[in-house]
Amino acid sequence: MTNLAQGAGAPPSSALPEVAGVHWRVRVDDARLCRTGRWWTATTLAHVVPFVGAGVVLFAAEPLAAPVTLASFAHAWIIPELYAQRGANVVRPKHLATATAPEQRALGLLGDLVGHEARDLHGQTGLILERGRLGVWLVGPTGALLVRPGGRRAHCWCVRVPDPDLPSSDRIAHLLLALRADEEGFATVANQAFSGATWRVRRRLAKLQRPALDAAAAVAKAAGAP
Repeated sequence: MTNLAQGAGAPPSSALPEVAGVHWRVRVDDARLCRTGRWWTATTLAHVVPFVGAGVVLFAAEPLAAPVTLASFAHAWIIPELYAQRGANVVRPKHLATATAPEQRALGLLGDLVGHEARDLHGQTGLILERGRLGVWLVGPTGALLVRPGGRRAHCWCVRVPDPDLPSSDRIAHLLLALRADEEGFATVANQAFSGATWRVRRRLAKLQRPALDAAAAVAKAAGAP
């Protein structure tokens, strides 16, 4: 999991300093996200198609092998689900935020950074919705989801602030400031955990968080295809 230093709220014109620490990575932009999405799709198909093909061949050769065929189809279904679970985990809360004084202060500071709708959505789901150039982001304390324009594809990134004592809302605020400072740099520094269909990610999210993804997908759909 990539660490993002505190105080990442640099001016919008400057790149995140953490980008220099991953100098071997190509800077993320719209075109690269499209290529990454196609690569994830191709990789998933490379895992799924052999199981589907094997199941079809087995059943055609011997109908009595139906249980083996079903097992092969099950593997073809489970593999994408496991990938999606890995993606959903980047925003899955590790523990419930408690109503401590530090958490309440951090929540107040986070509320100052966003509008009423984003505050309300955070209160319901624990995620902050942020519109960006690359799409619509959902930011949590340990990662972020990006719903691309059109709403059909989601990218999931794992990234954290390296301070175990920070309240959850403070972590979100640091990541949000970093995202606003350098959206492409944020996506470059973070570790990508998944790219695939938005509906598939939604299935693996906690029920509490699904309204946030629904809202992000609706905004992204209104923005149109990339």
